Amino acid sequence: MSMDSTELRRHLRAPIDNDDTTPPWQLTLWDFALTFYARPGIEAACLQLQDGAGLDVNALLWACWLDTHGLTPEEALADATHPLWAEVSAWQEQITSPLRRQRRALKEQALANPAIAELRETIKQAELLAEREALWQLQTMASSGQGIRPLNDRDPGLARRLCAWLTTPTFSDLRALSILQARLDPPGPSD
Repeated sequence: MSMDSTELRRHLRAPIDNDDTTPPWQLTLWDFALTFYARPGIEAACLQLQDGAGLDVNALLWACWLDTHGLTPEEALADATHPLWAEVSAWQEQITSPLRRQRRALKEQALANPAIAELRETIKQAELLAEREALWQLQTMASSGQGIRPLNDRDPGLARRLCAWLTTPTFSDLRALSILQARLDPPGPSD
């Protein structure tokens, strides 16, 4: 079930500002991802889910962004082979993942060789641009209303909804999902 444009306007409002005081629901997916990923515990949780459970960090950030809009991915998107993932999955597999592998492969050599460190930094920047493109594709998909629906009172929390994306959830995976859900609220003074 896709949302129509009147429902989307109610949920996905255009960004007003790009400063640190802009609420998450008024940020583009890219801006939201940068802000949210910088919060304590989010990077580690995302990398645990990426490296340990094979989930796409961009898809996780997209689901968190949608949650701030009162939206959620449709249940069918728990299947990584769903046709709506095709473009993003192909991009991640063909562009982003090879850049990530190259960057990681150079980590040790970059510590001892400044030229390799510079090359690694260039690859890291290319990887970041590739991630931004994947997020743009996800935002475009959401803006079209495909693969998303409004949250309702019967929906479980974000962590439980995302748990369906895991083949065999481990305790570490469940903990990482809980961190994502808990950190969606703006951090308090003790964070």
